[in-house]
Amino acid sequence: MAGRFSPRPPRATPVSPGGPAALPARGRVPGQAPAPGAVRVWVPDGPLEPGLVLGPLRRGPGDPTFRSLPDGSVWRASRTPAGPGTLRISVRGGEVRGRAWGPGAGWLLERLPALLGADDDPAAFVPRHRLLALTARRRPGLRLTRTGLVLESLIPSVLEQKVTTLEAYRAWRLLVLRFGEPAPGPAPERMAVMPAPRTWALIPSWEWHRAGVDDKRAATVLRAVRLAARMEETAAMEPGEARRRLEVVPGIGPWTSAETVQRSHGAPDAVTVGDLHLPGIVGYALAGDRSADDAEMLRLLEPYAGQRHRAARLVLLSGQVPPRRAPRMAPRRIERL
Repeated sequence: MAGRFSPRPPRATPVSPGGPAALPARGRVPGQAPAPGAVRVWVPDGPLEPGLVLGPLRRGPGDPTFRSLPDGSVWRASRTPAGPGTLRISVRGGEVRGRAWGPGAGWLLERLPALLGADDDPAAFVPRHRLLALTARRRPGLRLTRTGLVLESLIPSVLEQKVTTLEAYRAWRLLVLRFGEPAPGPAPERMAVMPAPRTWALIPSWEWHRAGVDDKRAATVLRAVRLAARMEETAAMEPGEARRRLEVVPGIGPWTSAETVQRSHGAPDAVTVGDLHLPGIVGYALAGDRSADDAEMLRLLEPYAGQRHRAARLVLLSGQVPPRRAPRMAPRRIERL
């Protein structure tokens, strides 16, 4: 597994005058000293809800790479081509203010408008169902984010394959906190940047099991990070072409590639096929059919060709979901097997 990489050089441990330095507790990320950071102010050309736009990037309430604070600000910790960086986004008086720290600060600020949907065109969506028209009117600040980063969306999407969301969120949280690095700047407590590709490739098998990740998903992540440069190149491609390259990697199929380009490319037509719940939700909201399958979902979304992902997002935002008929699936703890 590690044969493609040279051995990691030994890391010196600092020693305090009173004895050995205390190491941070397992799974905890130490905080950073405050720093001024770089700033960019951007004025959007229409209504904008940063929490709504960036919501798909959050992998559960405990995501170490994402934080929403009561003051309305949104924090993200990302691994950019220039290095790790932390971005704080706030809106006041119609202006978006971004402040960033770390080696990747310049990269994050340069792409701040795209991250908040500046490349998206909400006007291209023409609602043909009363529910979608009403939801679009109620949420005018919805835009599709474009991060320009592929692995940070691909890896958690792989972790979400064939498991409950709670299992996937737990795995992502534990792995990022255990093997990531502290978010640069005065980030909120326990924020971290996801591991570098080399670090992902060197995670021992038992650590994947402790995080509840089976061998199949772990192997898919390992194959992807060994092709990290080729994966990140797809950020400059059209969504369809990018999906074809991603799906060349064994273990990455249409579901995973769609979930990735929805975030990395802001792809308005990348509808998720193969999901356990989405067909029933779309079928129930648009036709009263909670037993709809993928084929029926695609038929219902056909009038929105080119904007099918946006239509699905509006369905989810409408709150018109079928009532539950059974308890939630119980999470599996493979580390106990």
